[in-house]
Amino acid sequence: MVEGGGAMKTASERREQAVAMAEVEMQIRGLMIDPLTNMPVVVLKDVASDLVLPIWVGIFEANAIQEELEKIARPRPMTHDLLRNLARGLNAVVQKVVVSELRDDTYLAVIWMEQEGEMVAIDARPSDAIALALRWDCPVYVSRTVLENAKQVAEGPQNASGEEMRRWLENLNDDDMGRYKM
Repeated sequence: MVEGGGAMKTASERREQAVAMAEVEMQIRGLMIDPLTNMPVVVLKDVASDLVLPIWVGIFEANAIQEELEKIARPRPMTHDLLRNLARGLNAVVQKVVVSELRDDTYLAVIWMEQEGEMVAIDARPSDAIALALRWDCPVYVSRTVLENAKQVAEGPQNASGEEMRRWLENLNDDDMGRYKM
């Protein structure tokens, strides 16, 4: 198979390209409190566009994310610090995290770790995966399928306020994010 540059791609390179096309790299735009529900929300933003994905999380997970965003050091390791230390102690490296599925209005995630040359996938809640990704300084991805399904849910006829929330999140600036700081 010849690609744009004229170089032949191996099956492994084609698989990697397919995976890359199936996942969208996101950045953690911020953490805020949903003004309607008073629940913490992690806002992920596509690095290549204005597309955002809000993920509602628990207060303890939000706190773990916020502390790492602000680089707050604790005298003893908290849970996500322990997980990082455990992985390091086992000579594993967290390569990336992927919000991989939306099932029954619940996001699912996978932590991808490499140990001794082998990739290992670990099921996780997105909030835990994001908290760990921050500690490893590794990329966060969202499956394109999840983004499409989340968009359809927000735009569905039963959820007019979901579309308003999506537009509001897409138009947030840095000052807005600070107003809802944890």
